[in-house]
Amino acid sequence: MYQLRSSPASPFGRKIKLAAGILGLTDRITIVQTDTVKPEGDFLQDNPLGKIPVLIPEGEEAIFDSPVILEYLDLSVGGGKIIPAEPKARIASLKLQALADGIADAALLMVYEIRFRAENERSESWRANQGHKVARALEVLEANPPSASGVLTVGEISVAAALGYLDLRFNGDWRANHPKLVAFLDAFAARVPAFAATKITP
Repeated sequence: MYQLRSSPASPFGRKIKLAAGILGLTDRITIVQTDTVKPEGDFLQDNPLGKIPVLIPEGEEAIFDSPVILEYLDLSVGGGKIIPAEPKARIASLKLQALADGIADAALLMVYEIRFRAENERSESWRANQGHKVARALEVLEANPPSASGVLTVGEISVAAALGYLDLRFNGDWRANHPKLVAFLDAFAARVPAFAATKITP
């Protein structure tokens, strides 16, 4: 059994939930709602960085962050399920994960700039720079979109979580200019019930 420290809106926490669904581990994970703005002592003991998600396997040390958790879960079911064993495929999957995580990171920072900074402290140029990162990454993915028809790896899982976060926080504005990514996400959602199960509304 596992505990997962997360929050409903976290794209990185959602990655873990999606992977758990694909790996058949959902019933073995208990979600512990965690506030990173006002972190509690136990949480900071689990992850001194004060970031989510954190996976706490029964009787073992806490594990963070999301790429490490995904590797742990993959290994827990024998390995090679969501992280390919073949070197070339593995690197491609991890690279796709890194790109998608970069989208989620930049999008989160854009949200935080408005949510947690006083209006007179905000930097529109800095926020715009994060937006440019998202836009460039989406262009790369649209030109060479992932597929939801084959083996679903940490790469496809991470892209789905990142796009879901853009839907949640930015009204799905990305969709108009990225029809191939829309098709990917629709196919992913149809194949992975956990995607609908983990969706929240603004």
